[in-house]
Amino acid sequence: MNWTLEVVVVPVSDVDRSVEFYKKLGFNVDHNTKTSDGVHFVQLTPPGSGCSIVIGTGMSKMVPGSLEGLQLVVNDVRAARAELVERGVEVGEVMVFGPDGPVPSKGDEDLNNVGFIFLSDPDGNSWAVQQITSRP
Repeated sequence: MNWTLEVVVVPVSDVDRSVEFYKKLGFNVDHNTKTSDGVHFVQLTPPGSGCSIVIGTGMSKMVPGSLEGLQLVVNDVRAARAELVERGVEVGEVMVFGPDGPVPSKGDEDLNNVGFIFLSDPDGNSWAVQQITSRP
C-alpha cells in the first residue's frame, strides 16, 4: 500500500498576500474557495510536485509563520535562486552543507544533495530549496 503526502497546511495571516508570494515562487493556484465568511482556503502546487500546500483562514490553529522545515527540491539550486531573485523573492545565498555545517558556496562545488538556499514567506514560514541531481 502506498501512503502519499499530498497536502501541507501553511499558516498565514493574509491569504491574498500569501497567494501572491507563492505565485512568485512558481506555485500554481489549484483552487481558491470561500465556503463562508470565516473560511477561505487556497490550494497551491509547485510545478512537478505531487504535494500541495493549503493556505487560508478558519482551518488551522497554527500561528501564522510558525511552520519550519518545508523543503522543495530542484536539479539546479543556482538557477533556481537566480529565477527567484528575478521574480523579486528575497532569498539567501547558495549554501553548501558539509561536516562543519553550512558554508557559503564558492561557486565551483558539486551541489548534489548538499546545495541549499533558504527563504521565508511573508509571515515567516521557512523554506529550504535543495539541489538533488541524482539519487543513490
